[in-house]
Amino acid sequence: MPILSNPPGSLLLRSFRHRNFRLFFTGQFISLTGTWMQSVAVSWLVYRLTGSSMALGLVGFASHIPVFLFGLFGGCLADRGNKRAILIAAQAAAMLQALTLAALTLSGTANVWLVVSLATFLGLVNAVDMPTRQAFVVDMVGREDLHNAIALNSSMFNSARVVGPALAGVLVAAIGEGWCFLVNGLSYLAVIAALAAMRLPPSQPSCGSGSVSGHVGQGLAYAWDDRPIRSILASLVVTSLFASSYMVLLPVVVNTVLGHGAQALGFLMAATGVGSVLAALLLALRQKSRGLSRWRIVSGLGVGLVMLAFAFSRTFWLSAFLSMILGFCLIFFFAASNTMLQLRSPDAMRGRIMALYSVTLVGMAPFGSLLAGAAASLLDAPTTIALAGGLCVAGVALSTVLDRKPGQEQSASRPC
Repeated sequence: MPILSNPPGSLLLRSFRHRNFRLFFTGQFISLTGTWMQSVAVSWLVYRLTGSSMALGLVGFASHIPVFLFGLFGGCLADRGNKRAILIAAQAAAMLQALTLAALTLSGTANVWLVVSLATFLGLVNAVDMPTRQAFVVDMVGREDLHNAIALNSSMFNSARVVGPALAGVLVAAIGEGWCFLVNGLSYLAVIAALAAMRLPPSQPSCGSGSVSGHVGQGLAYAWDDRPIRSILASLVVTSLFASSYMVLLPVVVNTVLGHGAQALGFLMAATGVGSVLAALLLALRQKSRGLSRWRIVSGLGVGLVMLAFAFSRTFWLSAFLSMILGFCLIFFFAASNTMLQLRSPDAMRGRIMALYSVTLVGMAPFGSLLAGAAASLLDAPTTIALAGGLCVAGVALSTVLDRKPGQEQSASRPC
């Protein structure tokens, strides 16, 4: 059935005609709701234990630096191995991390260094899980519906981002952080069951039996030689590095600038998620990838400009509105970048290109977390967010100018 002839509802949900994707979507939504609950609870626990913005930055660094260091090896593993088996193992490991954190917190023995250690372990899991999960999408829906599936995945991720923080804000305020960690640990059972129930053709790894370092080098060389991929990754580096200050310093802003508590923190994170869902749904309704490059740049510039406005806000409801706009710009920028990278990636290289996406998207965040924490301890949280927003605008603008060099043509067969 030609997609162009379908009504808007069919366009939006066309990836749901694939049974495996329906299973994946349902399991991931439940699991990610728990993940976002844990994200809010960890931030509040660390701030409650230490009262330090630097400690928040340290935990953010610990949870993301493994993706930067080992993400490319995780992508190579995805290209060489059985993606479903890898994902099931990764989800089981993440469940163990959440249950351990719950036990420590509920027993009253949690401290910031134990939280940092467990955050590092989860980062190692994500170094494998993230590129594998991204590369697995095409196995569920094929290339025809890949564009739609990526957008629906983003909508699912950010719908959980609305529900999870809102639930976490209520639970943390009522009974404490430990119960959020316990709920997250149990939520992994849903995605493990969904992966196990899928009907997939026999696994056909796309890499040979050469060395891991050789395959990693091939992925790096391919990304560097493809100018559009190189430009997309460069702008992702800048945005991920500096936009992370918003999430890292949000507990400080809520507490010291806006004068609210954990429930308000959950509400602002949920508002960010609402904007993100709207952006993802808008992307899912697009029938073609043409024009995505232009809108990717506009949304990237929007990230920095909205961060500047957020830094000057002293009203809770204005901050909530700006958080929603920031969420829209962020997810449109990231999801558009993801789509363009996947459409330009050959199947044999997909895991490694998605690993580079994960490294630039998540792996730069630890450095941004440390920078944000250090800058906020020297200046203050709003000033740090304002500086980071200005750097986002400058970085995206510079990468756009460099990408517009005359005499170079895009080599992809799919227009962006």
